[in-house]
Amino acid sequence: MPWWFVLIWSTGFIVAKYGMPNAEPLTFLTLRYGGTLIVMLPIALLTGTPWPRREVAGRQGASQVNWALYGRLAVCGILIQAVYLGGVWAAIKHGVPAGLAALIVGIQPLLTALFARLIGEPVSRRQWFGLLCGFVGVGLVVANKVGVRGVGPAAIALCVLSLVAITAGTLYQKRFCAHFDLRVGTIVQFGAAFVVTLPAAYLLETMQVRWNVEMLGALAWSILALSIGAISLLFLLIRHGAATKVSSLMYLTPPTTAVMAWLLFGETLSPLSAAGMVVAALGVALVIERTERRSVSASGSTSASAAAKRRT
Repeated sequence: MPWWFVLIWSTGFIVAKYGMPNAEPLTFLTLRYGGTLIVMLPIALLTGTPWPRREVAGRQGASQVNWALYGRLAVCGILIQAVYLGGVWAAIKHGVPAGLAALIVGIQPLLTALFARLIGEPVSRRQWFGLLCGFVGVGLVVANKVGVRGVGPAAIALCVLSLVAITAGTLYQKRFCAHFDLRVGTIVQFGAAFVVTLPAAYLLETMQVRWNVEMLGALAWSILALSIGAISLLFLLIRHGAATKVSSLMYLTPPTTAVMAWLLFGETLSPLSAAGMVVAALGVALVIERTERRSVSASGSTSASAAAKRRT
């Protein structure tokens, strides 16, 4: 599941390359979020989705709408979808090189680890070293695409805002709403993102769209693969894994995107970028291995204990 997530999530920059020339950032994201709702609402209704409810204290069998969970999911949707994606796309549109944007947002795993103790997740020295390796690897991958000439402070601020939003959204979801029906979560989060992004697009952009094959393809892939596929995988990863471990997977996005751009657009893949891919992969392995080894060890201990009981 993590590898499928990385592969699909990495196509987001490819989609931006096709979609950005045909629609302004917030306009494209508004169409994406609206399209996701159009797809998911019928699915939820036809499959009998159990909408969150909670029991009323002191009243046997009585329940009411769980507005608290809806509110928490909406907060996550606004942070991860509206603010994070909207900030990155708008920053690139306003002249921030994709490499620089990737490098700034690439601080996210380190920032997540820094605040992981707030949700009760300790980070070992080995994992810290892995996170630093991952960041260095990302830096090597995007080194030839990083530049600040002609980039204003407002555009950089958008990238920083995106960094804070994706970090806060990941930690908030892990802490307050890790468990929910994926259909409900998708509808609520993208509904909240749509409500925020639509008026922003109306006020800040012309909302003109140039409809062509590239635009339709980019929009369809954004809705089906990214908004429904990748985000559902992200929900599951956050539910079952530590926030630091999940965030570390983001280090694999720039290397994977670089390979895709090399295959699709013939972009240069330098030896420095290749070295960065290895370093980033090593960093992620260091972050993940500790958890996996602990799980295997615990499983082995349980099996040994069970075997001893059977012999007794």
